[in-house]
Amino acid sequence: MTAKDPETQDSKPTQETRDPLEDQLGLFGALEPTSSHIGARLRGYFLTGLIIVGPVAITVYVVWWFINLVDGWVKPLIPQSYLPETYLPVNVPGVGLIVGILALMLIGALAANLFGRTIVSYGEMMLDRMPVVRGVYRLLKQIFTTIFSKSGTGFKRVGLIEFPRRGLYAVVFVSGEPPAEVMDKLGNGEKLMTVFMPNAPNPTTGFVLFMPAKDVTVLDMSIDDGAKLVISAGLVAPQQDQLKTLADDAKAPKPVPEEEPVV
Repeated sequence: MTAKDPETQDSKPTQETRDPLEDQLGLFGALEPTSSHIGARLRGYFLTGLIIVGPVAITVYVVWWFINLVDGWVKPLIPQSYLPETYLPVNVPGVGLIVGILALMLIGALAANLFGRTIVSYGEMMLDRMPVVRGVYRLLKQIFTTIFSKSGTGFKRVGLIEFPRRGLYAVVFVSGEPPAEVMDKLGNGEKLMTVFMPNAPNPTTGFVLFMPAKDVTVLDMSIDDGAKLVISAGLVAPQQDQLKTLADDAKAPKPVPEEEPVV
C-alpha cells in the first residue's frame, strides 16, 4: 500500500471552508449527482437554478411593484412639464419615489421649526374634533411613533412560552413591561412581561399576552432571526454558530482595566 499525498487525500472542502450555498444545493444533489440517470441530473440542475433565481426574481418583482405603486400615487401630482416622459421617448420609473422621498424630507424639515410645529398642532386639533377619524389617527400615530422612534421602544428580545399546553413551546417577542394598571391588578408582587405571540406565517397577527417573567424563556436570538423563523414556519433557523458566539461573548468575563502607575 502506498501512502496518499496529504495535499490530495481530502479534496472536498471542510465544514469551515464550505460555502453555505453549497450545503443548500447539495440537498438536491445538484453539485455532485450520485445517480447517473439523466432525469435525476436534470432535476437537480432545475432545483439548483430555482434556488438561485427564485429569491432574486421575487425581490426584483417586489421592488418593481413598490416603485410603480409610489409612482402611481405621486406622478399625478407632478406637473407634466417636470416629468422626464415629456422629453424622453420612454417611461422613466422611480421618479415618483424620488419626489416622494424628497417631499417627506421637506415636511420633516418644516416640522422641525416653530412654524411647522404650529401647523402640525393645528392639523391635529382639527382631527381630534372628528369622531371616527380621531381614533384611527391616534392609533396610527402611536404605532408609527413606536416603530420609528429613536428611543428603541420596539421589541426587545425573542423568547419561548409554553403554548397551547405544557411541553409545547411557541415563539414570542418581548415588548417590555405591562402598563401600570395591569401591574397593579395582576402583579401581586410578581414581575410581569408583555409579549407578542405572532401567528405563522403572517406575523402581523397574533396575541398580546401579559404573563409572569419566570414563564418566559428569553433566547439569544435576534429579532430578525425570530421573524424569519416565524415567517418561514420554522424552515429558516438562525445560524447556530452565530448564536453560540453571542452566548460565549455574553458569558466571557470583561477585562479589568489596569491601573496606571502613580508617578
